[in-house]
Amino acid sequence: MIPCLDRPASIADAPVSFSERLIEAGFRGDIETRAASRTVYATDNSIYQVEPQAIVFPRDAEDMQIIARTLSEPAFLTIVIAPRGGGTGTNGQALTDGVVVDCSRHMNRILEIDPMRRTACVEAGVVKDQLNRELKPHGLFFAPELSTSNRATIGGMISTDACGQGSCLYGKTSNHVLGLRVVLTDGSDFWSRPLENAELTEICARDDRIGEVHRIVERITWETQERVAEVFPNLNRYMTGYDLAHVRRQDGFFDLNAVLCGSEGTLALIAEAELNLMPLPAEVALINVRYSDFNAALEDARNLVSLGVASIETVDEKVLDLAKGDIVWNAIARFFPSDGERAANGINIVEILAGGPDELEQKIAEVATTLEARPGANRLGFTVARGHADAEAIWTMRKRAVGLLGNVEGSIRPVPFVEDTAVPPEHLAAYIREFRDLLDRAGVSYGMFGHVDAGVLHVRPALDLVRPDHTALVRQISDEVVALTRKYGGVLWGEHGKGVRSEYVPEFFGDLYPCLQDIKRGFDPQNRLNPGKITSINGRPLLKIDEVPLRGGFDRIIGHEIRAAFDNAAYCNGNGACFDFDETSPMCPSYKATRDRRQSPKGRASLMREWLRMLAEKNIDPRREAEGLRKAGRLWQLPRRIVNSFSPVNAGDFSHEVKAAMDSCLACKACAGQCPIKVSVPSFRAKFLEIYHGRYLRPLKDPLVASIETMLPMMARVRPLYNLVAGTVPGKALTRLAGLTALPHLPAVSLRKEARRLGVAIAHAEDLTRFSNAKLSRTVVFVPDVFTSYFDPDVALAAISLARKLGYEPLLAAPHINGKALHVHGYLGRFERAARETSAYLKGLTDLGVTLVGIDPSMTLAFRSEYSAVPGKPLGADVVLPQEWLANVLAEQPLAKAIEAIRYTLMPHCTERTNAPAAIGQWKAVFAQLGIELAVAETGCCGMAGTFGHETRNRRLSKALYEMSWKSPIAGRQKGDVVMVTGYSCRSQVKTLDAVGLEHPLQVIERLVNFKV
Repeated sequence: MIPCLDRPASIADAPVSFSERLIEAGFRGDIETRAASRTVYATDNSIYQVEPQAIVFPRDAEDMQIIARTLSEPAFLTIVIAPRGGGTGTNGQALTDGVVVDCSRHMNRILEIDPMRRTACVEAGVVKDQLNRELKPHGLFFAPELSTSNRATIGGMISTDACGQGSCLYGKTSNHVLGLRVVLTDGSDFWSRPLENAELTEICARDDRIGEVHRIVERITWETQERVAEVFPNLNRYMTGYDLAHVRRQDGFFDLNAVLCGSEGTLALIAEAELNLMPLPAEVALINVRYSDFNAALEDARNLVSLGVASIETVDEKVLDLAKGDIVWNAIARFFPSDGERAANGINIVEILAGGPDELEQKIAEVATTLEARPGANRLGFTVARGHADAEAIWTMRKRAVGLLGNVEGSIRPVPFVEDTAVPPEHLAAYIREFRDLLDRAGVSYGMFGHVDAGVLHVRPALDLVRPDHTALVRQISDEVVALTRKYGGVLWGEHGKGVRSEYVPEFFGDLYPCLQDIKRGFDPQNRLNPGKITSINGRPLLKIDEVPLRGGFDRIIGHEIRAAFDNAAYCNGNGACFDFDETSPMCPSYKATRDRRQSPKGRASLMREWLRMLAEKNIDPRREAEGLRKAGRLWQLPRRIVNSFSPVNAGDFSHEVKAAMDSCLACKACAGQCPIKVSVPSFRAKFLEIYHGRYLRPLKDPLVASIETMLPMMARVRPLYNLVAGTVPGKALTRLAGLTALPHLPAVSLRKEARRLGVAIAHAEDLTRFSNAKLSRTVVFVPDVFTSYFDPDVALAAISLARKLGYEPLLAAPHINGKALHVHGYLGRFERAARETSAYLKGLTDLGVTLVGIDPSMTLAFRSEYSAVPGKPLGADVVLPQEWLANVLAEQPLAKAIEAIRYTLMPHCTERTNAPAAIGQWKAVFAQLGIELAVAETGCCGMAGTFGHETRNRRLSKALYEMSWKSPIAGRQKGDVVMVTGYSCRSQVKTLDAVGLEHPLQVIERLVNFKV
């Protein structure tokens, strides 16, 4: 039994009076000071870890003013603050030991879109892709491209002056900022916009902080313009933050935003932004060029730049190989074909934009002609991807490159600290050769990709920062890379800001550095805003890369074995893919519904990692703890668990905060499929729950839900009584007391009885041994889960009928325990026993050569994922999804095409979409064999997720998720439309909330195949 885990703060807590004073002053946002929140906000996408005192979530600019004014009061003069956007910074820009100001939860409104002026006004917490989704109907978009565009906030983009692919064409964020509404540390609130000389003179005359900052920046701009021209590099990625070279624009306007953009929250809080918009390109194509050598790709990129293409991205073999194992590869594999024995060790992705189809084809032909006229020994070939859909799929692979570099086995993993250097493009190939030599001398592996047209290289050396010898390499490599970039006329921070790397700022700016300090004093005279970053005043030093605590330093006590045993929780690198804003994306529904980062895979992984560290401090190995709990049995521990559950001594147990975050997880496994690092929250959540409930009591609903597979057959025998409980007011009240709600009714049809009536036998290995090989090859065993079997038997019966129509002998698997519910609720001992027993039975069937076909995606995929993780000898339950079986069957025996002017739409299960990448394409292929073009609805999670939505505590969240992306397409069905849903829990949710009965694709296909083959 684990002990109570008391977690003291790593720094002094923010005074309680600070929170109270904010509320008294009218602050309407959220304030979080609990250990769980501080733990989650202690990390970003960097190698560092700094725990804040508190996190505040303002609702608007007025809340920001209240924060600033409160901090100016004498009682709180020691508190510092740092704004935070998407939390994906790679250099610790948003980490602080003070108070974090997070705008992403509430300040995420698009305030105005003006298509005529091509402008938009947004709050700081709006996500880039969120804005572009609203702009698309107007034919516009916000141009700076980022790999993190589905979670990067506009405020964060402005704070780092973000950019990425296509920057040579579209520039950086600062090139598209028309105005900024900012709040200064004294509470001043003003819009910063470009000023004519007369306007500048007027504002400089003001006797307040706003006037002072304009006077200071204007003076410095005039006094240093010649020196600035000498010091600032002439690069596409010229400078981020305190950009003195562009305060005075070419049109003569004075633009304070040149200083504010990229200032990383060190000068002001950004509340709102007015942005310039661009017209969407009408036509797009990507030419994907493959090389046997990465250096050849870099050299060739220089030739391609001269062709005037929109952008060029280069990717090395390490990133390419990792992408091949990622969920996105299935959609783009045809554009990167195999070249026989010569492997592609580098690719160039060449983007072409055009105003129309003819212009696009002309540009493609020009590039293709050049490639064919100048063949290179190391160039293997190229493909062309036309259209926005295919181009976006390839760019998605490139966007995921940063995260994919962390998806490797072992503790040595690529980490960011020198990953965004920029040099003049003409020097890039030579620079990279020296860079690679530098890393080779250090004895580290690495992955490389970059924006070669802009001279930007992304490199992540592979280190294990738990190891002291690897920790020392951060300093060694950083210093050498700084020297190398200076040699080639470049910068260390070409894209991802300065952050902790600010110690190199004085060396880079030289005699201009005091000017930066003067600007800082004007905006933030007390050095309260993100101190230690970019520039520092009042005697406080700049941060140093080897003095800020590293994540690895906290992980050292955990040890590699325990880190490896908990499903990548400790290896989450904070890339933030789970913060995807899009309601139609299946990634982490609980985060989408709550906007609470604790309730995201990144948040839960952070909490799990901290929990493991705290156990390690007490010399507790959670694996041994779990083994002990299984051996000891639960009954004799019951008295202690009762005492622990009700004792006030345990009220502050950190395990409770971890449990609270785990409770909202739907166990949909989208994280396991979509996270580049493959962080699997359901897996480590199950391990946590097993150990947590070794100390504390379980709620009553847990044993009920966990035993559903054994209870349902018994409840079916008393169907009227069960339906009475599930369908009457007293019965519903009773189930709510047990923690359950929205229970489905049991139908009158019994799968087993109907199967017997139809002459469908139960599959037993000893019976199948009497089948001939020919008969075995035409036998299919359906493996229905208990939910389909008892609540929706018509689906399994349709499968049986379809098999016969296709010339197969259908059998049903014997009653068995899949164990999914046991696993979800942390009954891992019982799950492993059930999995071994079921796997042995199913393997006995597959060994004879018959095909096993599951019905429900989530339950079927458990045979591949949860079963594969059972310790010991691998389990051999090879059960395919219906579409996998049908795609093979119909490919061998084409069917007559259906002639129906009906729209067919599929709404797939989240687990199916994210953990079986080929699944949707296979459904499309199956319907194509029937002459039907299948549409796939863009939906996220329905909110039911197995038994999640049937638990009383989750019902509100479950309904909210349904309304986010499922309700609209269900309500928008036209008469005659055929809408199909693969997941039983999804169909149950639709029936419960909208009283609509939808079919499984097997039922529809069975009707379409209306003849025997």
